Amino acid sequence: MTIMPLLTAGLETVFNYVFYRDRGLKSARQRLAGRSLSLELQGLSHPLILLFSEHQVDVISVWEDQADCRVHTRLSTLKKLRDRQQLSVLIRSGELKVDGDLQVVQQFSALIDLAEFDPAEYLAPWMGDVAAHGLGVILKKNLAFLGRDAARKKRYLSETITEEWRLAPGGLEAAWFADEVESIERHLLDLDARLNKLEAQ
Repeated sequence: MTIMPLLTAGLETVFNYVFYRDRGLKSARQRLAGRSLSLELQGLSHPLILLFSEHQVDVISVWEDQADCRVHTRLSTLKKLRDRQQLSVLIRSGELKVDGDLQVVQQFSALIDLAEFDPAEYLAPWMGDVAAHGLGVILKKNLAFLGRDAARKKRYLSETITEEWRLAPGGLEAAWFADEVESIERHLLDLDARLNKLEAQ
């Protein structure tokens, strides 16, 4: 069993819960109704195709028709779509390649930007407002800590690699060292020959 059916089902559940539960997003959803968006992400064998309707979004990985808009990008770039102002910058830089109707990806970016991603809001019906808020604060702090920790480790790794490259000899230094080793080897052979000659006398 491949991971794609699980991924599409999970994303469909999350998208429908986040995008179609809030009445404030109705106008943003209506602009996308009847449209399709294909997300072709590096590392995934199949695209994620989002089919928008008035009441839900369907996420599939195989579709015979051609999507209104096809987006080619990396998974790490998708989170940048939450900022509508960054869309043109991402397209110009080549991080986001768009084929087809550009308005579809613009409206999808607007929908993501308007949506609330507050974990406390989703946990409140099961845990109560106070407990959900406390857990939400803890989750945000932990995610921020993990993000800072990952950035710090990435910086340390890049500094270590840079320092190691500085310590590694260059091409000329390696050639000089090889010449010196050959010279010492010749001197040792000469010394050995002289010692053999002295012993023979």
